[in-house]
Amino acid sequence: MSASSVDLNLLLVLHTVLTERNVARAAERLHVTPSAVSNALARLRSALGDPLVTRKARGVVPTPRALELAPGLARVVRELELMLSVAPFEPASCTRTFTLAVADLGQVVWSPLLAAAMRREMPLAHLRVVGIDTLVSLGDLSASEIDLHLGIPAKGPGIYAEPLLEERSVLAARRDHSVFERRVTRRALGELRHVRVEMVPGKNFRDPFAATYARAGVPREVVMTVPSYTTAAEIVAASELVTMLPLSFLRARGEGLGLREVNAPLPAHTARIAMCWHERTHADPAARAFRALVRDVVKGRQRT
Repeated sequence: MSASSVDLNLLLVLHTVLTERNVARAAERLHVTPSAVSNALARLRSALGDPLVTRKARGVVPTPRALELAPGLARVVRELELMLSVAPFEPASCTRTFTLAVADLGQVVWSPLLAAAMRREMPLAHLRVVGIDTLVSLGDLSASEIDLHLGIPAKGPGIYAEPLLEERSVLAARRDHSVFERRVTRRALGELRHVRVEMVPGKNFRDPFAATYARAGVPREVVMTVPSYTTAAEIVAASELVTMLPLSFLRARGEGLGLREVNAPLPAHTARIAMCWHERTHADPAARAFRALVRDVVKGRQRT
């Protein structure tokens, strides 16, 4: 006889009856009626071809076949209970590897703070940081490899998004750029040549700054497209080109690269930054703790 031919719930009933040696007490423990227990035993007798238990004055007596089954049933039920039990989550003993998908903005600004926070709160856990191109190539948040995405709010079935902050972007140029020699008018702004950041080529990329320039009535000549803010900043630092950079990125890297913000006649451009995750990790205690850590880091509640 194979396990697939027997309703495994019936074996749980038999285990409980053999433990209690009483149908009524077994029914109470299983939260069912005594007649439901009796019916289950009848079905199992038919399947196994053995009476299993016989009645006595104040309970039941197991047959030799039932006594043979009892130790194995007890072991299986105990292992199932251990497997299904949920121990309290302890961050200090967590050994999980968490995968965070974030653009190089977050890699530069938040990853160092997050690494320090994990070292304090989850010292045995590991952090894997991947870019947005990797997020897309793996199948976005529905893929089992990504625990959390930090960036522009994602949408889709089963996706949760929690807004964290708004990030302002500004026009940046090298410190000795000619643009700083005179007042930046719309005409002067339109004469500049730009580096554009496109993180995932070929994925219907929408240039977020095109509308900003359009609202200002300023033409924008893009002469170079690169996959990251880091690359754009390096190019601008070594040329007469300019680029739009998130303000926090410029503050983190601008001084070292010799970059400055250009006081340009442009409408303010802000983007919402959110952390996004899939419903498959929504209730997981370890994933929830990781999200709390990321939330505190991005909102500036973690000490350095």
